[in-house]
Amino acid sequence: MPYDTPLPSAATERGIRVALIFALAAERLWVFYDRGQWLTEAQGATLATEWLARSKRSVPVAERRALSALSDRLARQVEGSVSREAGLYITHEMMEALDPNYQSELAQSLMTECERLLDEHEPPV
Repeated sequence: MPYDTPLPSAATERGIRVALIFALAAERLWVFYDRGQWLTEAQGATLATEWLARSKRSVPVAERRALSALSDRLARQVEGSVSREAGLYITHEMMEALDPNYQSELAQSLMTECERLLDEHEPPV
């Protein structure tokens, strides 16, 4: 499971949410390309719970569902805008980037998109 690496203890609340969107989008794409189906919002929220638990963190259920929905939006945007081969490559890069030691410009650009989605969903005060 790609969520075996816990979040760094110094991660900010915003950073955790951005990372959740990214990780859930990666998982959604992996499931889509591997099994031909999309995870539901509830399945994504459950995966988020499992990932957060490894770092002894939590996010309220309503917010986990909202983050799950944002990850679904990103995953479907990726799948709908590139060829299958490109989608497989992007998915691979995202899954590899779940390891904090792996550096990828592609993953960084997708992480920036995750930040934008979060800001769009919940504008800064």
